[in-house]
Amino acid sequence: MRIVVYTLGCKVNQYESDGIINKLKEMGHDVYNEIAFADIYILNTCAVTNEAEKKSRQMIAKFREQNGDAKVIVCGCASQKNAEQFLSLPNVSLVLGNANKNNIPNILEQKGLLKEDLPTLYEDDNKVIPTKTRAYVKIQDGCNNFCTYCIIPYLRGRSRSKDLTKVKSEVDYLSKMVKEIVITGINITDYKIDGVKSFDKIIEIIKNYPNVRFRLGSIEDGLIDEDFVKQIKDSNICPHFHLSLQSGSDNVLKAMNRRYTTGEFKKSVELLKKHFKNPAITTDIIVGFPNETEEDFEQTCKFAKEIGFYNIHIFPYSKRSGTIAEKMQDINGSIKKDRVKKLKDINSMLNKKYVESSMDVEHEVLIEEKIGDYFVGHSENYIKCYINANLKLNEFYKIRILKCFKDGAFATLV
Repeated sequence: MRIVVYTLGCKVNQYESDGIINKLKEMGHDVYNEIAFADIYILNTCAVTNEAEKKSRQMIAKFREQNGDAKVIVCGCASQKNAEQFLSLPNVSLVLGNANKNNIPNILEQKGLLKEDLPTLYEDDNKVIPTKTRAYVKIQDGCNNFCTYCIIPYLRGRSRSKDLTKVKSEVDYLSKMVKEIVITGINITDYKIDGVKSFDKIIEIIKNYPNVRFRLGSIEDGLIDEDFVKQIKDSNICPHFHLSLQSGSDNVLKAMNRRYTTGEFKKSVELLKKHFKNPAITTDIIVGFPNETEEDFEQTCKFAKEIGFYNIHIFPYSKRSGTIAEKMQDINGSIKKDRVKKLKDINSMLNKKYVESSMDVEHEVLIEEKIGDYFVGHSENYIKCYINANLKLNEFYKIRILKCFKDGAFATLV
């Protein structure tokens, strides 16, 4: 049977989809991860914003354009939040949430709604075959933070961690197939063994694979201290750190229930810059959170420049039903638009500045794809590099960045 597994949203979703794909292939199905003609479409949805949820519904129409007779199976966060929005759509035969999604290959013929309680223990023993050059290892699921704007703890459940021996086994298996592995989860900083935070054990595993470079998924500010930074400096972790800020205003951070101040965040960045030469610091910022004043926003803009982020993922605040922030006073949509534009302009300036600061030094790029005349891949500090040379996919090359180019940099081989 010809099946498409299409993924929206985060790296955790991508990891889980890769596991579904591998199981389906082992059962003898012809499986793809891009939109194409198929007998069955499996949609792994996202619900982090209203726009993401809307896109999840729109994808089903795109599947019907490919094959009007195909069956559609929907899983993930959007269907966990509201299954009914999918059940009424044409071609949708089965809807489930996040629980039991790993069992989809065994229930392709089932119909209707299959909703189970979210697990309290870590589940998924998938043998994941990466569908791209970069592989993912999911070490944790769920979240206990309950930020006032965030629906994810309600859709993913409480924080739970994968057994350390299974993490090691998976890294060992993938290290024979790929040259870059991303450690991912909903909140990887909350990785625990027997209830004790143990992310340092993950770092110890990583150190055993010097021929593979590792990249950390989003990390929370509270993990970063002198011991942690010294430990990762001595490992093969890329000098690219995604620290989720959300706002540069302490007033807004408090309203969001983010458990740090801008001062604490800045100290974390300073620690990283102390031990790594010109590390790439990326982040997420929500613009237009309820009651965000003009002064709050200006503080965010000023703080972004002060930190010198390489890249900012900018999200206009999206009200999510069931969260604490849903009851807060939203701000005017046109104000949000203006603020998003202003922060995007700042981000473009910061992006260019960081790329220019990375010139005249040697970098290592992993080639991931060919776009037009260029072979394209990311440097260790996550700059997207375009190289006009005849190169091989999934191979490392030493390069030097010459100038800003497209959505990254133009580079030449050393």
